[in-house]
Amino acid sequence: MPALDLRRKLAILSDAAKYDASCASSGAAGRDSSKSKGIGSTEGSGICHAYAPDGRCISLLKILLTNFCIYDCVYCINRSSSNVERARFSVDEVVALTMNFYRRNYIEGLFLSSGIIRNSDYTMEEMVRIARKLRLEENFSGYIHLKTIPDASPALLEEAGLFADRLSVNIEMPTDVTLSALAPEKDARDIRRSMGHLRAKIEEHKSEKRDRAKPKRFSAGGQSTQMIVGADASNDDDVLGRSENLYGNYRLSRVYYSAFSPIPDSSSRLPLAKPPLMREHRLYQADWLMRFYGFQRAEIVAGGEGGMLDLAIDPKLAWALKNREHFPIDVNRADREMLLRVPGLGTRAVKRILSTRRHRTLRLDDIARLCQSIDKVRPFIMAVDWSPGGLTDREGLRDSFVPKAKRAGGQLELF
Repeated sequence: MPALDLRRKLAILSDAAKYDASCASSGAAGRDSSKSKGIGSTEGSGICHAYAPDGRCISLLKILLTNFCIYDCVYCINRSSSNVERARFSVDEVVALTMNFYRRNYIEGLFLSSGIIRNSDYTMEEMVRIARKLRLEENFSGYIHLKTIPDASPALLEEAGLFADRLSVNIEMPTDVTLSALAPEKDARDIRRSMGHLRAKIEEHKSEKRDRAKPKRFSAGGQSTQMIVGADASNDDDVLGRSENLYGNYRLSRVYYSAFSPIPDSSSRLPLAKPPLMREHRLYQADWLMRFYGFQRAEIVAGGEGGMLDLAIDPKLAWALKNREHFPIDVNRADREMLLRVPGLGTRAVKRILSTRRHRTLRLDDIARLCQSIDKVRPFIMAVDWSPGGLTDREGLRDSFVPKAKRAGGQLELF
């Protein structure tokens, strides 16, 4: 195989990294970054935008160490039997790229994943060497996210956590059965074992803060994972059930959902078409409801049909329409938990409502100033000067929230 120059390696390995959603901003149209040369394009250089654990939007160098892989996961573009062009960075090349991009103010951090070369420990050791060299030799203080190898040794995972701001272990599929069928070299027990070990180490280092002034940092942003959606027959209830388990048992900071994208020369076991992008979007909304709004998974899924979320309307609105007996609620008296269930009211709006009503009685105009869409809120609330009357129970209320393109059979986009 002819030697590749650094620019070509960067094009190949940044494009290969685009399938990992763990630092992606979803909703944008897909582009082949190896061919992207337009004005303002950063894709060919592997730069993506992501959100740091503290909520800041940051630019990251998002690359694979290599797209060579000894595994043959059916759904993966970089599987061992794939005909894709292969490349591999050295440790020093990744360090140099990161520092050069950082000094030019192109990026604020590094997201690093990899195919498996030789074995899990060898690959993980290479990734740890990169993070260690950046921190200790280059004095790099930017953000580092390492995608860990599930069955790598605990010692390597622990060392990775000392240098990375966030670690992630991909759960890959919604069920163990599907993972075994589509990725036979991977074991769901190894993945859960790694997650459990990382949880224990993260909690151990958090507790040390009470014991000494400057504890060693260990994956301060916690751990995350990614699930592929639409590569198997799992419904949204299965997907959210897996997420519910991961949040509860392993204290994950985030579960990312990645809509399956058909790959060249794929197996007949995979679907020919990708799932609607809106399905991924609805899963993120449902995930948010479980984490920040006090909803149970069963409540959310019940808003749709057959274990699937309603693609036409958001899951909170779907729940409210199927539970109209709880509405309308009085915004001047309802508790926080019930206010969070009102369609159109987010956590910030609810916080401002609770704060404002301590000083004066709220009118409909006040609520309109505090939320983004009073049209969505209006049927579900009462204020001192407003009552929805029969609007809450109106038969065609759902249709009024469905975009016209969707009602006409057109494609519903995210924006």
